Amino acid sequence: MCGIFGYCNFLCERSRREVTDTLLNGLARLEYRGYDSAGFAIDGDNEDAVIIKQVGKVAALRKLVDEQPLDFEKPFISHCGMAHTRWATHGQPSQINSHPQRSDVANEFTIVHNGIITNYKEIKLLLEKKGYVFESDTDTECVVKLTKYVYDSHNKDMTLTDLVKAVVKELEGSYAFIFKSKYFPNEVVATRRGSPLLIGVKTAKKLKVDFVDVEFGNNPTPKDASFAAVEGQDMSRPALNRSQSRAFLSEDGLPQPIEYFLASDASAIVEHTKRVLYLEDDDIAHIADGELHIHRVRRSKEDNTPATRSIQTLEIELAEIMKGSFDHFMQKEIYEQPESVVNTMRGRVNFENHEVTLGGLRGFTHVIRRARRIMFIACGTSYHSCLATRNIFEELCEIGTQAELASDFLDRASPIFRDDVCVFVSQSGETADTILAMRYCLERGALCVGITNTVGSSISRETHCGVHINAGPEIGVASTKAYTSQYIALVMMALQLSADRTSVQKRREEIIDGLYRLPGHIKEVLAIDNKLQKLALDTLSQEKSLLILGRGYQNATCLEGALKIKEISYIHSEGIFSGELKHGPLALIDEHMPVILLMTQDNLYPKVQSALQQVTARKGSPIIICNTGDQNLVNSSYKTIEVPKTADCLQGLVNIIPLQLLSYHLAILKGVDVDFPRNLAKSVTVE
Repeated sequence: MCGIFGYCNFLCERSRREVTDTLLNGLARLEYRGYDSAGFAIDGDNEDAVIIKQVGKVAALRKLVDEQPLDFEKPFISHCGMAHTRWATHGQPSQINSHPQRSDVANEFTIVHNGIITNYKEIKLLLEKKGYVFESDTDTECVVKLTKYVYDSHNKDMTLTDLVKAVVKELEGSYAFIFKSKYFPNEVVATRRGSPLLIGVKTAKKLKVDFVDVEFGNNPTPKDASFAAVEGQDMSRPALNRSQSRAFLSEDGLPQPIEYFLASDASAIVEHTKRVLYLEDDDIAHIADGELHIHRVRRSKEDNTPATRSIQTLEIELAEIMKGSFDHFMQKEIYEQPESVVNTMRGRVNFENHEVTLGGLRGFTHVIRRARRIMFIACGTSYHSCLATRNIFEELCEIGTQAELASDFLDRASPIFRDDVCVFVSQSGETADTILAMRYCLERGALCVGITNTVGSSISRETHCGVHINAGPEIGVASTKAYTSQYIALVMMALQLSADRTSVQKRREEIIDGLYRLPGHIKEVLAIDNKLQKLALDTLSQEKSLLILGRGYQNATCLEGALKIKEISYIHSEGIFSGELKHGPLALIDEHMPVILLMTQDNLYPKVQSALQQVTARKGSPIIICNTGDQNLVNSSYKTIEVPKTADCLQGLVNIIPLQLLSYHLAILKGVDVDFPRNLAKSVTVE
């Protein structure tokens, strides 16, 4: 939710057009995160900031930029600009509420912000008493006006770094910020707490070292510092140490041309550079004179923050975040699943010897095996992958297993013990509720495992161990290939944990053989896409509501399928456990209610047949997802979607594919923007 992008060039001449194009292209790469408005700030001709913003898509902002009376050919040897896509949280979508937000009409300070400041009302009240007038409804404007107030109250005698340090000390909530000011030309400061932010580095010459030193303050932060800056107290201490950064020294000691790219997401950076560093919570990154300094105030002796930030190499390619020959990212990602599931298993599953090795869990397997219980904690689609695999953990490992929605888990303040193992599943690794739940469990001494698709994400860094699902970048808001890869990663985890249990070896071999055949099974389902497109057109496109029934391992499949349909096509859809049909949902069934029934062959097949009879007895005409050649349905009048048969615990991986395709075709038929459905964001980084 929300996207931040910044661009700084030093000793690299760029025209204003090149700068604006870089910023706009960066925003375009962040569109999938969800947004309702966009804007950016660049340098004007008189040492001022030019802010341009617009409600709607990045394309609308680009059009507005072209209409501006600016000299786009003007060159800049050095320049810092920043841009933002906004998801409305405080204040409706409007130009005035869009980012960047400014401190005053002279644009003395400008900032972009991802997150929510929870104490903004208190800050706003204090500043209004000081005579400040607010023009927007945003929490962000409170921060930028606070920045101006602190600077003015110190007689404009502060560095930008010390100023930002003083401001963020007053803030509660989550944030990622970039600060820019007319008083500090060609400088920006970025900081984060609870929202992702990374910095890409591009140079012609190789950096001397592949890390940046963290420069700590001399003294701990006073515990009573709250609102000290607002009340005009001296905030110049603790001072932040400064030294020339070793990473950016050239061999001859002269400054070298360099470009920096700041972003919420690596997808906005990869086309420029693959060399990035990830900021930690409470880092203050200062870019000036071609150098990047990372400052931090050491708050206590127990602060175990590393003394450096590593410059890492991104493993994604530009082609992976492009649509290629497909019409939409979602369509591309559905069709990538035969390859993405292989990537998830590559190097981890020895099909010949029926062995599974997850290197990220090495050293912790024996601890997990002794756990009192395993708790899966996630949101949305990731939660469904946990539900889908909960049964196989209990069967293979004989450990009590729970699946929890992160938000509900936090609301209940569920008790956690040191002999619990808590598994946090998130495609982005930045899901706010899941991160808060993770930190809650870490504080209580539980072993925490992360399952993510993003190297360097908060969850991958802060958990004790974990598994990277290797699904590749997923741009479409509706998760498809990440779901199947999460599902497989969790199945592999159960297989590894049960490797020492002789009684389940035959079952393990059956599952591993099923994993081997899985890519081919998915290809078989993709081959009937035209049939599914026709089914969507002829049977479902005019419906207002839809029920999906499943049982056992297909409980999660019906929930995930219903989620896909409702979020992409805007058709109300509900996943129902068919064992609960008589306890209420049966009242909805008549000849007008479309029903999709998951009736693939497993040990619960007779009970699902009973659910089918209950539906047809109420004049329902269900569409049945069944195994190829099911003799009970060969001569029936039901509409069927035939899928290959596999191990029962893997059948959901095959059954979900037609539901993904149906949701896609229904959305197309309704004229919905498939990749960017209304009101939704790819990465939910605020509560």
